[in-house]
Amino acid sequence: MKINGHIFLKKLLLIMCLLPVLTAAQSGKKKVVFIIVDGIPADVLEKQHTPNIDRVAAVGGYTRAYVGGERGGYSQTPTISAVGYNSLLTGTWVNKHNVWDNNIEAPNYNYWSIFRHLKAQYPEKKLAIFSSWLDNRTKLVGEGLSQTGNIRIDYKVDGLELDTVSFPHDEARDFMHQIDERVANEATDHIWNHAPDLSWVYLEYPDDMGHYYGDSEQLNKAVEYADDQIGRIWKAIEYRKQKHQEDWLLVITTDHGRDSTSGRHHGGQSDRERTTWMVTNARDLNAHFKDGQPGIVDIMPSITRFMDLSIPREALMETDGVPFIGAVSAVQPTAVYQNGEIQLTWKALEKKGKMKVWLASTNNYKAGGKDEYKLLKTVPTRNEKVTIPVNGYNYYKIVLEAPHNFLNKWITLDMNGRIGNNQKPN
Repeated sequence: MKINGHIFLKKLLLIMCLLPVLTAAQSGKKKVVFIIVDGIPADVLEKQHTPNIDRVAAVGGYTRAYVGGERGGYSQTPTISAVGYNSLLTGTWVNKHNVWDNNIEAPNYNYWSIFRHLKAQYPEKKLAIFSSWLDNRTKLVGEGLSQTGNIRIDYKVDGLELDTVSFPHDEARDFMHQIDERVANEATDHIWNHAPDLSWVYLEYPDDMGHYYGDSEQLNKAVEYADDQIGRIWKAIEYRKQKHQEDWLLVITTDHGRDSTSGRHHGGQSDRERTTWMVTNARDLNAHFKDGQPGIVDIMPSITRFMDLSIPREALMETDGVPFIGAVSAVQPTAVYQNGEIQLTWKALEKKGKMKVWLASTNNYKAGGKDEYKLLKTVPTRNEKVTIPVNGYNYYKIVLEAPHNFLNKWITLDMNGRIGNNQKPN
């Protein structure tokens, strides 16, 4: 049968117009939830009965992870709650984000949170925070502050620790368990009915039990409570995936471990305080997740990759984390200064492609400015090392640009040309 050319052209144009819509419908709108369950060391989690966390891990994976930056180096980061939260939010260690303790005195908002990156690129997308602690929204994310671009959170349930009428404070801190119950239920309801594009859920009770009782049955029970709360949230995510054909990423982690003596304390750099864990439903986990030990700073770039965010190049060059999903070229950078040279190494996860070595002798980014980087060398990524000559400066920012990701290191020299550690001044 002969087809009229005009009719055929109209049908072809209609199909071409519908293709993006059909593709979007098939892939689903991308949504993210990340959950921080406070103060659970990896060895404690691994011993408990956690059927809901196990269900999530069965879809994606479980791995041990770490917090605390480079132990003994310029990025060494206290294993303290708010410090860890901000490392997740910004993908940077404390030498950049500048949150050194739970007082959150002077965050450096020039290192943007994942919330700000998402809202800057997609103003229409909805943000949510469900948390006992008000400071997570008002200080770390910085809602409504000029320094954060007056970012607004669309759905928020937090500050419940201040409501002593609904949650009378008792010495056993059962009120905090009740607050976590409310937080989990609100998160579940909002995900089920409203499906925010990016949600942060924070559960505090396990850390309270750790501080009060250390390694104990109380801490173990708190882990089981948290698992039950996570199960409700996971059920809401599964509902959205099935009924609305949405594509959801869930990442669950903790902010620090505990001391090895009693389990009551944290903040230092012992192995147990630094060793944490991650659970996710992501299916395209790479070797960095499966065979390495990702850091809490890797969650932010993983979220940005999942959500197809276009992060500005200068921000990518400052990000300390690398994605644990999708293709990654290299991880584990090192930089050693000796006699006017910097010896750089990395671990190549892919042998293809080139590694570009950039260097700047300023840190204007810290104050909201730009640094002038010079391209010093380009070598095969598979080489896993390169030496660059330097002289005349006491400060160097080195960025390694691989095909699929950036790595960065700092070197600070004192007046005598010896390496400094850039720790927080008194």
